[in-house]
Amino acid sequence: MAKPIKTVLKLQIAAGQANPAPPIGPALGQHGVNIGQFCQQFNEATKEMVGDIIPAEITVFEDRSFAFKLKTPPASALLKKAAGIEKGSAEPHKTKAGKISKAELRKIAEKKMIDLNATNIEAAEKIIAGTAKNMGIEIKD
Repeated sequence: MAKPIKTVLKLQIAAGQANPAPPIGPALGQHGVNIGQFCQQFNEATKEMVGDIIPAEITVFEDRSFAFKLKTPPASALLKKAAGIEKGSAEPHKTKAGKISKAELRKIAEKKMIDLNATNIEAAEKIIAGTAKNMGIEIKD
C-alpha cells in the first residue's frame, strides 16, 4: 500500500545549489523533512544542469520521508538564456528585449514538451512563442 501523503511542495531551485537557507529550509522544515538529505539528493540529481533554475515537486509523506520530481526549467528562463538577456522587457509591445531564431524556439519547445499541455511540437512552439512575445523577445526567421 502507498504511504499516506502529508503535502506536496513546489519549489524552484538553482540546479546543484540547494542548501538549507530560505526558501528551501523553512519550506521543508515545517513538514519535518530532513533538509540536508533533500539538498544532497537534489544537488546530485541536478549537477549536470548547473546554471538553470529547476522546478521540483516534493511529495512529503506522513512518516516524514519524501520523494521529488524534477521539471524542466521555466520557459522564461530558457528564453532569457537563448536571447542572452538578464530580464524581459517592461513594455513588451513597445520595447524589445532581445531576439531568438526559429531553431532556438524549436529547441526550447522540444525541451519543455513533457511539461506543456501540447500534443505536438508545433503547438508547443506556439506556447513558447507566446511567452517570448510577452517578454518582448522577437523570433527571427
